[in-house]
Amino acid sequence: MKPVEPILTVELFPPLSGKLIDVLKRLKYEDWERPTACAGWSVKDVAAHLLGGNLGRLSERRDKPSQAEKDALSFEQLVKLIDQENEEWVRAARRISPKLLVEFLELTDPMLYQHFKSLRMDEVARTPVSWAGEVQSPNWMDIAREYTEKWLHQQHIREAVGRGLLTSRAWLFPVLDTFLRALPYTYRSIQAEEGSSIGLHIDGEAGGDWCLLRQEGAWHLYSGMAPGAAALVRLDQDLAWRLFTKGISPEVAQQRVHFEGDQALGEGIIRMVSIMA
Repeated sequence: MKPVEPILTVELFPPLSGKLIDVLKRLKYEDWERPTACAGWSVKDVAAHLLGGNLGRLSERRDKPSQAEKDALSFEQLVKLIDQENEEWVRAARRISPKLLVEFLELTDPMLYQHFKSLRMDEVARTPVSWAGEVQSPNWMDIAREYTEKWLHQQHIREAVGRGLLTSRAWLFPVLDTFLRALPYTYRSIQAEEGSSIGLHIDGEAGGDWCLLRQEGAWHLYSGMAPGAAALVRLDQDLAWRLFTKGISPEVAQQRVHFEGDQALGEGIIRMVSIMA
């Protein structure tokens, strides 16, 4: 058991982009209109959302001096604004042809990568990772959050068109490791005796062990397993990423999760959400 470490994902962006472009260039016309797990969004809409993410990052965080107007919003207000901006952009982008969408992604993906490379990983990011309860986040965490976003939506596209998911350890472990940074925030209101621990084991090539340890009145995340955990939760990697992104409900997931020890204490894990909206 040791403290969790920074998650360095910058160099994953170019190959992840390459995988996306390869899928999109092979799509037939009808494939672009297939529905996805994102309610109301087609494959084309999800691709447009990914492009919008590039444009927003480059415009608001690379080129704009500050975004004080967003920093002043509450979590609920920020979620509402993100939902509104996402929907407005996707509706507008429906006028863009699939071919042009791919060309824009090929143009802006490398620009985003170069922007991330220019940042110092330990400096404070322009925007904190709110779903992890952070008031300030280092750049590496903000970039890892963006990696999970791009990975997740590519899986939505791949599932919709029948392409294999990117679930090897190289792709999925950084996603899961990033998602789990929300665990201490998820458990913030759950009390336990000092020194209590909760273990999590995720099965699969991309899985591993993590634990929460109660120290000085707060929960802290560690990699590895603490001996004598009060609760132990086991689930597989496919269920994990879907559960933490609201792709499956906690009530349905509970039937596929194995609990040992204090189940009531462990159930907080299956209610963790590692996305904003």
